[in-house]
Amino acid sequence: MFHLEKNNTTVKREVLAGITTFLTMVYIIIINPAILAQAGVPSDQVFIATIISTVIGTLWMGLVANYPIAIAPGMGLNAFFTFSVVLASKGEISYMTAFASVFVAGIIFVILSLTPFREKLIDAIPNNLKYSITAGIGLFIAFLGLRSAGVIIASKDTNLLTLGDLTSPSVLLTFFGLLFTVILMVRRVPGAIFVGMLVTGIIAYFTGMLHMPEKIIAAPHLPEGILMWNPIEAFGEIIEYSLYGVVFSFILVTLFDTTGTMVGVAKQAGLLKEDGKLPRARKALLGDSIATTVGAMFGTSPNAAFVESSAGVAAGGRTGLTAVTVAVLFIVASLFGPLVGAVSGVAAITSPVLVIVGALMISSIKDVDWSSMDETLPVFLVMLIMPLTSSISTGIAFGFIAYPILKIAKGEWKKVHPLLYLFAILFIVQLVFL
Repeated sequence: MFHLEKNNTTVKREVLAGITTFLTMVYIIIINPAILAQAGVPSDQVFIATIISTVIGTLWMGLVANYPIAIAPGMGLNAFFTFSVVLASKGEISYMTAFASVFVAGIIFVILSLTPFREKLIDAIPNNLKYSITAGIGLFIAFLGLRSAGVIIASKDTNLLTLGDLTSPSVLLTFFGLLFTVILMVRRVPGAIFVGMLVTGIIAYFTGMLHMPEKIIAAPHLPEGILMWNPIEAFGEIIEYSLYGVVFSFILVTLFDTTGTMVGVAKQAGLLKEDGKLPRARKALLGDSIATTVGAMFGTSPNAAFVESSAGVAAGGRTGLTAVTVAVLFIVASLFGPLVGAVSGVAAITSPVLVIVGALMISSIKDVDWSSMDETLPVFLVMLIMPLTSSISTGIAFGFIAYPILKIAKGEWKKVHPLLYLFAILFIVQLVFL
């Protein structure tokens, strides 16, 4: 099934690679509940929904596409769900309505993945705008991490931000966790983020910031059951609350996130064809869309391919057996819900991860072409607007509107793909009228 000999690998090597990938990304079962809980979603619900969507998406990648790539709820997308959709509505949009938009985005994503349109859509967007989206989300996530830990707080005198109390136990532990984890990463310690959270959690326990639950292991359960299953009802919610831009943003961010990660990891593993194309691309691209749809049904934000999969590839993973190993380990992790619930409630443990992931994501700006203002300004607007407005979709909108306008002014309107003009018009309608 996995063609181990053809890919010059062994069962032992694949399993060890799977363990490596799992250790580098298991933080998501703590971070995701911590972020979505701020939108009112029960932590237990998010925890199991995260496990379910991760297992389904990753098994698809392993058993159907035969890739050593793991799928899980995407960082940035969970923040967008919480802060840009639910909290930004000031009570008008509940998390159930927000999950309807994720569900619809997942269904549309599945349809797009079954056709060549998904690949054409990727080609239509200029590379600089793709890089700016990733970098902007990185800034946004890092900002959320610093704010939740109290390192940055709102100023009492102005609408600006200021430093918090740097001597408070939470802030000091956040700085320790951040520095300790980065040192582990610099020293290339396997599972550095997980180890960093573990050590920070131990310190939090002995300093009274972390209160351990009565039991560590418990049978997996969904407090609110299946949240979303009726497509007609979900589409009705989108129409009622005019969440077209939200659905589009979910699709757009997941599209670039997953595709870029898949190509990068496949290239690292030596799995790309000579022409640079991804073999079994359509099967692989269905993984995140199916996981997103299922995840919305149980209670989590959109899924994407995890760049942490590259750690498993570096350890020798070349086939879907690596992904299957990751899925099995996440099933085992589902037994530790009470412990995860306690840890996810301590900002000093989770905030360093958000800052580190943000730093990793902003590295994409190194590939941006800064040579001309018609390229620079749209990129800058995307990166600036996202953290300042706490809205990923608004940042994307400003960049996608500015890009074609500047190209027209420069006399290079023919170089802009027609789809980009369509996106710009839709974003203008969203910002002005919706």
